[in-house]
Amino acid sequence: MDVSAYIASGILELYVAGILSEKENREVDRLARKYPDILSEIEAIERVMLRMTKTAAPGMPQIDWANITNVDNDTLTFQPNRKEGKTPWINYLGWTAALLFAVGLLWVYVENNRLQSEVQLINRQKETLEEQILQARKTLHTTTTIFEDLRDKSVITVVLNGQTAAPGTFAKAYWNPTTQSVYIDALGLPDPPPGFTYQVWSLLLDPLTATSIGLLEDFSSNENHLFQLSNPNTSEGFGITLEPEGGSESPTLEQLYTLGALEP
Repeated sequence: MDVSAYIASGILELYVAGILSEKENREVDRLARKYPDILSEIEAIERVMLRMTKTAAPGMPQIDWANITNVDNDTLTFQPNRKEGKTPWINYLGWTAALLFAVGLLWVYVENNRLQSEVQLINRQKETLEEQILQARKTLHTTTTIFEDLRDKSVITVVLNGQTAAPGTFAKAYWNPTTQSVYIDALGLPDPPPGFTYQVWSLLLDPLTATSIGLLEDFSSNENHLFQLSNPNTSEGFGITLEPEGGSESPTLEQLYTLGALEP
């Protein structure tokens, strides 16, 4: 439970004011017994209410002992002054003003907590927006970098066509021998089945020699299916096979999905 949010909701002020339902009161009692911070907040609200009420309310009238006569047989007879025989209406007005003041104070307290909650919500939204902007900038920077890499004049494009294991598939390799970087555009490959992954191979054709240059990891979560790998090898072609998770030391030719050779 978020105790801070519960305290900021204003329900404790309503509890102290005595305007919650019986069910709501029982719930506040239960939480106060469970969470010391809630109990402390209730006690603090009660102290504020009591202090403000004492400040605004009139004091008790002084007893006029001169008007107490006929002390006999432990019996006291009080003879009120004609003026003071009834409680002055100004006292009722004082208590009414005190009550209104206390209610007003409660409203201000609740409203202040509500505004604080709104400010906290706005700050959280601001932080989320800033994170989204930062992520968008990172994505833009990454995209810009990829475009610059692919447009480099040293890049060699190799089309990888579907093979017997998956005739309808296709992919492209963008290899830069200078930077030893290769981008694999695997948009034409389906998501691998559970427990399997795609593995990319650098090929020498005569004799046919395959060297692994990496896995297309987290394939399903990569929306663009564009992967960057390192290829320090001398390459005459590239192939992609479907392998068990973790990859294989040599390609499973029965699961060769795509294959392509550099143009002579």
